[in-house]
Formats: sequence, structure tokens, C-alpha cells
Amino acid sequence: MPSLLTHPAPAIALGLAFGLRRVPPRLLIAALFFSLVPDFDGIGFRFGISYASWLGHRGFTHSLSFALLCGALGAWMAPALKASRLLSGTLIFLAVVAHIALDALTNGGLGVAIFWPFSDARYFFPWQPIQVSPISPKVFFMTERGLRVILSELRWVWLPLLLVALACRAVIGKTRAAR
Repeated sequence: MPSLLTHPAPAIALGLAFGLRRVPPRLLIAALFFSLVPDFDGIGFRFGISYASWLGHRGFTHSLSFALLCGALGAWMAPALKASRLLSGTLIFLAVVAHIALDALTNGGLGVAIFWPFSDARYFFPWQPIQVSPISPKVFFMTERGLRVILSELRWVWLPLLLVALACRAVIGKTRAAR
């Protein structure tokens, strides 16, 4: 998986691209939270749940079905998030889908159960440029491996998302100026 520092990057990029007028702060915070929710399955390790189980890491919480459920929850929460149901549901759905995609782009683990409950198979994308992050904070922050992960995430996630967000921001700004 990418690190917990990087999973929120797509939601941050969407907030930057569209601005706080279009993406209210409460909705952005909810999207940041939901970008991390799939990894709550890691608690299963403490209860002896096998990594390969549908309840294990990168199991059902890394499926499109789970992303749809989260999106539906986001739509239901829309009034509290100060946004439309469509925007809330879509942004939260995308935050979870981005998590799934980032995990499928890493070079380690068992893959993600994208199509659960229809299939327990785990998948990676054919191209896996992101270095898988160690689970241990000590290994992540205190070793050369952690540094390689951070540099990989900067190169393959943060920089491209920043460039796309800034490009979107520029296009939106020109569109507003043309009105």
C-alpha cells in the first residue's frame, strides 16, 4: 500500500483543483477521512484474520462495492457536509476508489479484491511503479526503505496530482474569467 500520508492525496488534489467554493471544507475533510477508511481493515491482523481473507487487508474494504457503499453514505451525509448529495456521494466514492487504485499500483502485497463480493480474486494493475509502504512506523520513518517509499510516492502520486490539480485550477479560472 502507499503510506497513510499519500492515500489522501487524490482528495487533496480535487480540493485544490476545484477550490473551497465548490468543495466545502466539511466535505473535503470527510473525503480525506474516507480516503483512509479502507485501511481500517488492518485491525484484522490483531484478531488473527488472515491477510488473504475477504475480511483481511485489501479484502472487501478495497472493493468497488465498498466504495459504492461509502459513496451512498456520503450522499446521505450531504446536508451535514454542506454540499449536494451528488457532490458528496461522488467525492467520497472517488476518495475510496482512489485508495483502491493506489494500492493496485504498488509493487507488494496480495493485490486488492476489487470485485468482491462477486470474486475473491486479488488484482494489481499491470504497471506497479509505487513502492509498497512498510506497515511499521519505525521502518517507515527510520530506514532507507521508508525514504524510498516517500520518494516513490512523491514521483508517482503527489507530483502528477499536483500538476493535474493546478492545470484544472487554471482552466477553471479561465472559464470564470470568460463569463
